[in-house]
Amino acid sequence: MSPEELQANVEYVTEADLNIYDSPECKDLSTQAEKGRYLRAMPDLNQTPNQTAVQVCLSEDDYPGWLSIADLKSLSPAVEPLQIKSFSEAEIKQLIPEVIAFTRKAMQQPNYYLWGGTVGPNFDCSGLMQKAFASVGIRLPRDAYQQEAFLQEVCTVDNSTANSLEEGDLIFFGTPQKATHVGLYLGDNCYIHSSGKDKGRNGIGIDCLSEQGDEVSRSYYKQLRGVGRVVSSYIPQKG
Repeated sequence: MSPEELQANVEYVTEADLNIYDSPECKDLSTQAEKGRYLRAMPDLNQTPNQTAVQVCLSEDDYPGWLSIADLKSLSPAVEPLQIKSFSEAEIKQLIPEVIAFTRKAMQQPNYYLWGGTVGPNFDCSGLMQKAFASVGIRLPRDAYQQEAFLQEVCTVDNSTANSLEEGDLIFFGTPQKATHVGLYLGDNCYIHSSGKDKGRNGIGIDCLSEQGDEVSRSYYKQLRGVGRVVSSYIPQKG
C-alpha cells in the first residue's frame, strides 16, 4: 500500500505489531500498535514524493503519531467497524484481579523500560497500565496525564489516606503541574510499575508507597500526585 492509497479517516487494521513515532523522521518511539488494532490515516495536504512516514491516529485511544511508509504493507482496510464495549464500575471491579495478574506475569518475563512501549514485553509506565487493562477489554487513554484526567479521583497528595485505596487503583506521580508516571496499586501499600534506569531500575518492579521504602520507593513517593480509579472504559472520538 502506498501513501496515495490511504484514505483519510478510513479505518485500517494492523496485521503486525507496529511502531508509531513522534515525528515523520521515525526516530523516537511514541507508542505501539499491537496486531489487530485499528487506526486512521490523518489528512495530509503537504505530502511530498520523498516522504518517509504518514500521520495516523490510533482508533481505540485517539492517539496520534507517525507510521513509517515501510509499514504500510502491514495495514489492511477494516472489514468491520471497531467494536466498542462499555463496562460498568461493578464489571471493572470484577476484572481487577486479572489486570493485576497480567502485570505480575509481565514482571516475570525478561523486560526493560521502553519509552513508548505498549505491546510488551518491554513497556513504559502508562503503556503497562494501558496493556494490562486492555488484556481484559478495558480501554484507557495512552499517557499518564491523560489516564489521570480520565479516571475517577480517589485522593490527592493533599488529602491522601491509605484506607481509601483499592486494588487496581492507578497511582500517579510527577510534578504539581502534570502526571509523568503511573503505577498499579496491589494492596498492602505496594504498587507495580515500569521504571527506567534513571529512576533506579530498568523494567517492571514492585515498590512501596511510603517514605520508609528503599531509595527507589522514596524517590517516587516524593513525587506522589494522587490516585485514580478506573470506573469506565475509554470511548474513542469519531473520526
